Amino acid sequence: MPPVTPDWSFEREHWRRGYFRVAGVDEAGRGAWAGPVTVAAVILPGSAQEYPFRDSKQLTAAGREALAAEVRRVAVAWAVEHAWPEEIERLNILGATHAAAARALARLDPAPQALLTDYLRLRTPLPLLAPPKADALSYSVAAASLLAKTERDRVMADLDAAHPGYGFAAHKGYGAPGHRAALERLGVSAVHRRGYAPIARLLREDREGRLLP
Repeated sequence: MPPVTPDWSFEREHWRRGYFRVAGVDEAGRGAWAGPVTVAAVILPGSAQEYPFRDSKQLTAAGREALAAEVRRVAVAWAVEHAWPEEIERLNILGATHAAAARALARLDPAPQALLTDYLRLRTPLPLLAPPKADALSYSVAAASLLAKTERDRVMADLDAAHPGYGFAAHKGYGAPGHRAALERLGVSAVHRRGYAPIARLLREDREGRLLP
């Protein structure tokens, strides 16, 4: 079955109500064991033209980078924010995602009049549509997914250099077998999410002073 192509159907629901600056919002990294959760917000021109933007999960890394550059070129406004493990521990992953989304939306200039998210029910006074799989169905949310994914991937590559041996550049902090093996070998780093069950288990089991600063 071919991948779903985004369109303007959800944006048009806002447009019909007179809200023409619609911000698409999406995140990357909510399920990872390490690194930040990253949220992007994008307002595209409300011209109803077609764009090549797609859900970032449908694309290669090179394809995501090329389309993310196009998003930055054509967007009326865009912003990306991170919530780091300390904030995730304090607020939990959903709360931290909401906080990063709020920061990204606050940076948009001009400000959005309405929001579209991928099933993320933000606490906001703005009109909000949050359909499931919006990153595959909406141009605005697909654009946000591209920025969130590519920006987070860059962060994870930097963390790989700062914390060698964990393989962050390859698995992006998710629970891949290589990541599990590195944790068993190296212990828990400063950028791991200590409240997540696999990390918490290792912290409980550690009796040899293996934790990294």
